Amino acid sequence: MRRRDFLKLTALAVAEVVLAACARMGATPRPSAQPARESEEPMQKATKQAGLATPTVTGGQVRAKRYFALHPFIEAHPEAVFIVRTRVGSKTDAEGKKQAGLDLAQRILTLQDTPGIPLTHKLAIKPNLTCTSGQGNTEGGMGIITDRYFMEGLIEGMKKLGLPAENMYLREGNWLGEGYCPGDAQSTGYVEMAERTGVHLLDFPSGRKIQELTLSTLQEGTEVIWKDCPEGVVFRRIGYVAPFNQEDSWLLDVAKLKTHGMGMTLCVKNLQGMCVPPYVRFCEGVENTLKHPAHILKDFQPDFAEHVERLYREHLEAGFPRWDRPGRDWNSGYGMEMWAQRTCDSHSVTQVGLCLIEGIYGRNGNAFMEGPGPGGKAEDFLTNVLILGKNPFRVDIIGTWLAGHEPGNLGLFHIARERGLVDVLDPLEIPVYLWEDEGPKLTPLTDFERVPLKTPYLRRDYGGQSEPAYHMLDEPFDYSKFPGGKRARIERPGVRLLGRMCAGRSERKIVEYALAEDGYVRLELCARDGRVERVLAEGRFRKGVHMASFPCGEGAPGPIYCRFQTPGFEERIEV
Repeated sequence: MRRRDFLKLTALAVAEVVLAACARMGATPRPSAQPARESEEPMQKATKQAGLATPTVTGGQVRAKRYFALHPFIEAHPEAVFIVRTRVGSKTDAEGKKQAGLDLAQRILTLQDTPGIPLTHKLAIKPNLTCTSGQGNTEGGMGIITDRYFMEGLIEGMKKLGLPAENMYLREGNWLGEGYCPGDAQSTGYVEMAERTGVHLLDFPSGRKIQELTLSTLQEGTEVIWKDCPEGVVFRRIGYVAPFNQEDSWLLDVAKLKTHGMGMTLCVKNLQGMCVPPYVRFCEGVENTLKHPAHILKDFQPDFAEHVERLYREHLEAGFPRWDRPGRDWNSGYGMEMWAQRTCDSHSVTQVGLCLIEGIYGRNGNAFMEGPGPGGKAEDFLTNVLILGKNPFRVDIIGTWLAGHEPGNLGLFHIARERGLVDVLDPLEIPVYLWEDEGPKLTPLTDFERVPLKTPYLRRDYGGQSEPAYHMLDEPFDYSKFPGGKRARIERPGVRLLGRMCAGRSERKIVEYALAEDGYVRLELCARDGRVERVLAEGRFRKGVHMASFPCGEGAPGPIYCRFQTPGFEERIEV
């Protein structure tokens, strides 16, 4: 048995041992990413060395938490999108951005004893780490990629919670030896960030570095993960940089708020970079794809060119916005059909744990250095939002709307809906929550400020039109023609206990309550004798699902319950 395996087994075994001294003191050791000090107890040292979270004390018993999970309310509502407002003063405020990432991790992730995502799983993290032409670490080019200081704070927050850095992997397909920019990593600031945090970036279990990897030499399981694509329009099989799409991994998608030739490059497009070259080249179009050698083309559907042509004609006839732009390259309706189908192929075999758009500052232009700013340069704007949720297409629809565009004007969302990857187009049909200090609050989307970010997407400079190279996609769109995707219908009011949220020394119980119509609500925490210990919510609330929480152990000794009241309805649940 390897030493690491022995330590893990030892830690799991001793985690059940009662430490009466700790219980008497009421101590709850905090997770730490620092090396164990000589003064630490042997059990704590073994647990840290095994990569498990530091034990917490409950009722006199010390138990190492073996799993992590998303906040129970996020997990329970994959249909929702959550927005966090950050308070960063400028895009160069490194400490402010780092703190925003640290705070977010503490808000949305929790440790638990009950089954969730094992702490031994690999955390496959996908920031937007595209090619930057050596500008990723400069003030003018930093908006091309996910902000490294925010990413550092997010990682440190996960480590503080108890997730081991040695299990975190940040990857980018275009950094492989045959990618578009294998040397770009050194000019992004991410190499130094990875060294500070202890996560994997350029190294692989095989002992090789990312720029040394080529398709012909990739080792399956440690360097590449192959996934069959049974419902693919374009792909039959796709290769992903390990550990993306590995069975014992959990995917965290951390995109950048910015525009692109494909419209926006948010959570959906960001995952294009999970693939190994040449599969990563979703934008190359049909003609260039057909130029690949036979050993590559065997991983594509034999009739993909004809299938894409047929779908393009159907969607053109259906009136997909801007699908009438002529041409056969990527910057045409036909080329956009190919890209969108390849993108949806990949998402059809990918399970995302959490999607997140880093929008502390957003970028306009072509996603790189060119844009509508002075001198033809791209521009960054302080937007101070983080947008997150379980479904990448729903998250991107909201991100697109916040960038000033009408999501119905982008063909990608229509194709994703057609293929069952999302059931909504209208952003106003997606429940949106503003995440405040006390938790998520159901909030009208129209309450949020929109920051227009101009894009070069399918420019209307044909047929007598003269649209600027960079423009908005804000033409009115009639969503009534696309039924479905409505918010889940609430037949009757109700209340339920979702679970616990553990962050550091604090642990809270999470309760949700639902309203079928707008109305008055009173939610109480009560003792067994009916005495009200605390009012968790009171006032007039919008129809929909809402959340409340309270510290574990609060209230009188013995069983306690929540009493939920709204006109004509009352319900009690034990908590």
